Amino acid sequence: MASDRISAFDVVLPTPIPDKGKVLNQISAFWFKQTEGIIKNHLISSSVADYPAEAKKYKDQIEGRSMLVVKTEKFPIECVVRGYISGSGWKEYKQTQSVCGVGLPAGLQESQKLPEPIFTPATKEEGGKHDENISFERMCGIVGEDLSEKLRDISIKIYNAAAKIVEPKGLILADTKYEFGLVTVNGKKEIILIDEVLTPDSSRFWETSRYKVGTSPVSFDKQFVRDYLDSIKWERKPPAPPLPSEIVQKTREKYLEAFTRITGERLR
Repeated sequence: MASDRISAFDVVLPTPIPDKGKVLNQISAFWFKQTEGIIKNHLISSSVADYPAEAKKYKDQIEGRSMLVVKTEKFPIECVVRGYISGSGWKEYKQTQSVCGVGLPAGLQESQKLPEPIFTPATKEEGGKHDENISFERMCGIVGEDLSEKLRDISIKIYNAAAKIVEPKGLILADTKYEFGLVTVNGKKEIILIDEVLTPDSSRFWETSRYKVGTSPVSFDKQFVRDYLDSIKWERKPPAPPLPSEIVQKTREKYLEAFTRITGERLR
């Protein structure tokens, strides 16, 4: 179930963004279909008609913003792939010439395309704690070397496939993060893709026509909200301030545009 709530700096804001939950849910459904040849995922159905009887009575509330999924044993890791140097990766690179222990060439500029996509995992924290970027070696210590290598390889495969899909749509996939879980199939544990995938909340999409190395390109995500909150000098601690109507409307428009550009469809 995806609500219209929006968070920034790990704090949930009091003002929802209309249709945001539908956008994230339906973009995820699109990508689950696009990537099922690479890895299986947890989606059973996104049609309420297929849900258990006790869920169907809430159709008006959950249609378009929910999924029936397979329950998994979730990895406590966010699997991040970066094809371009931006965001927290850019900040770390300026200090260490590396990201999460991955050494990078000297002299890179902000938003520059990397020689090849890199895998930069993060811990998946609960209870409002900040996720922490970690090295691949530390990830191995958490989930084991074999599983870590499989998760890394799958993550990069999905990134490369998705980047090719959005390229002719005039979009650049700068970076993205995934979550995975384990399910038991015929007595063996199998990795599957879960949660949301390749949405504006979990990925950084740039418009190709406005992309320029050395700048921070406008993205189809909630950076618009973050920038507003920074402009009013919010200290990034609860309680979060309400969003003015014009910020809500522009943010909604960005989510809807992302949906149409990525899927080629109109939101249902």
